[in-house]
Amino acid sequence: MSAPSDTPSSPPPPATGPGVERFGYKQELQRSLTFTDLLIYGLIFMVPIAPFGIFGGVFQASGGMVALAYLIGMVAMAFTALSYAQMAQAFPMAGSVYTYAGRGIAAPAGFLAGWVILLDYVLVPALLYLVASAAMASFVPAVPIWAWLIGFIVLNTVVNYLGIKMTARMNKIMLIAELIVLAIFLVIGLVALAQGKGHGDPFSPLFDSSTFSWPLIFGSVSVAVLSFLGFDGISMLAEESREDSRKLGRSMVLALALAGVLFVVQTWVAALLAPNREVLLAKGDPAGTAFYDTAAYAGGHWLSVLTAVATAVAWGFANSLVAQAATSRLLFAMARDRQLPKFLSKVHPKHKVPVNATFLVAAVSLVLGVYMSRRSDGITLLSTLVNFGAMTAFLALHVSVVVHYFVRQRSRDWWRHLIAPSIGFLILLYVVINAKVAAQVLGFVWLGIGVIILIGSYMMGRRPTLSAINTEVSE
Repeated sequence: MSAPSDTPSSPPPPATGPGVERFGYKQELQRSLTFTDLLIYGLIFMVPIAPFGIFGGVFQASGGMVALAYLIGMVAMAFTALSYAQMAQAFPMAGSVYTYAGRGIAAPAGFLAGWVILLDYVLVPALLYLVASAAMASFVPAVPIWAWLIGFIVLNTVVNYLGIKMTARMNKIMLIAELIVLAIFLVIGLVALAQGKGHGDPFSPLFDSSTFSWPLIFGSVSVAVLSFLGFDGISMLAEESREDSRKLGRSMVLALALAGVLFVVQTWVAALLAPNREVLLAKGDPAGTAFYDTAAYAGGHWLSVLTAVATAVAWGFANSLVAQAATSRLLFAMARDRQLPKFLSKVHPKHKVPVNATFLVAAVSLVLGVYMSRRSDGITLLSTLVNFGAMTAFLALHVSVVVHYFVRQRSRDWWRHLIAPSIGFLILLYVVINAKVAAQVLGFVWLGIGVIILIGSYMMGRRPTLSAINTEVSE
C-alpha cells in the first residue's frame, strides 16, 4: 500500500488502468450485478414494508404526523443520495463513505468516517435479527429468541457465502413477496377508509397544527430515517457491478425515491386507521404492535398476522441478508488498506466473496443479538446507535463532495458540488442535534475511541494510507 492521503492540497498523479486497477487494487470480487440487481438490492436493504415494525414509535415521536416525518426523511436522504452518486462516479470502489472521505478529503478522514459508519453497518444486522427473532418468538413462544437468532444468522451466512449472484436471486424473490403483502394492506386499508373507519382529518398524518413543531418533527425524522438506511449499501457493491459508475449512482437515487413513496403512502393510510391514537401519542408503542393492531382493525386478525410475519421475515432474512453482505464489503475495503486486520480482506477463491469478513459479521450479530435480547431497551438502543452512526458518516460524505469536486477539481457545478451537499449537511446536522441523548453520548464515545486509535497509529508511525490514490473525476 503506497502513498498516504493526508495531504489533499497536493494529491499524487492519477493512476491509470481499468476498474479498480487504476486505484492500485486488484479486481478480486465478481462483477455480475446489473442495474436491476443494484436497484432491488437497495430496495430490499431499505425494506418496502420497514414502517410496519417502527410505526408506533414514529407516530408518537412525530405527534401523529408520521407521513410528514417520512416525507422530510426522504428529502434529507435525497441530498445524501445525490452526494453518494457524485462520489461513486469519482471512486467506483467498495467501502462507501470510508472510501469517499479517504480519497475525497484525506486518509485519516476516511478512517474516522469508516469507523463511525461501522457503528451503523456492524450493529444493523444484529438489530434486524433481534427484531425478527422477537416477532417470531411472539408467534411461536416454544422457540426462544436465541434459537430464532441462530437460525436467521446461519441461513443468511450460507446464502452470502455462496456468492453475490445467489444473494441477488434471493433479493428478487423477497422483494416480490414484500410488495404483495404491502399491496394487500393498502387495498384493504383504502377500503376500510372508504367505509368510514378512518379517524380525524385526512391530512393530519401530513400536518397537525395541534402538535406541530420543527424540533418535534426533526426528532421523529431521526427515528424514521432508519427505514431509509440501505440505499447507501448499493455503493458497497461497486466492485461487483458490471454497470458504469453513473448507473451505480442512479440506482441509489431511484431506490430511495421508490422506497420513499411507498413509506409515505403506507404510513398515511395506517395513521388514519390507527385505533388507539391517543394511547400511542401518550405512551408510544413499547410492544411494537401498533401497525399490526391497525391492520387487525382494518381487515381482521388474519391481516395482523400476515403483516407481522412479513415484517419478521423481511427484517430477519431479506434485510439482514443484504446488511450482512454490505457490512462484509466495508470490512473488506478497510482491511485491504490495512486499517483493519488483514485477514478480513481474504476473498474466497471460488465464490468471490470476502469470506472472513462475512463470518465475522455473523459472529458479532449473534453475540450482540443474544446480549441485547436480554435488555428491555435492546431494540431501542441499537436503533438509535445505528441511526447516529449513519447520520454522522453522511455528514462526512457531504464534506467529501465539496472538498473533492469544488475545492480540488475547481468544479463550477454549483448545485451538485456545493449547494446540494451543503443543504444535505445542514439537514442531517439538525437531525443529529435533535437525536436522542443516549444515542449522542454513545455515538460520540464511539467516535472518541476512533480518534484515540487514529492518534495511536500516528504515534506508532503507522499513518493511514490508501493505495495509489486517484483524485481524477470519471467523466
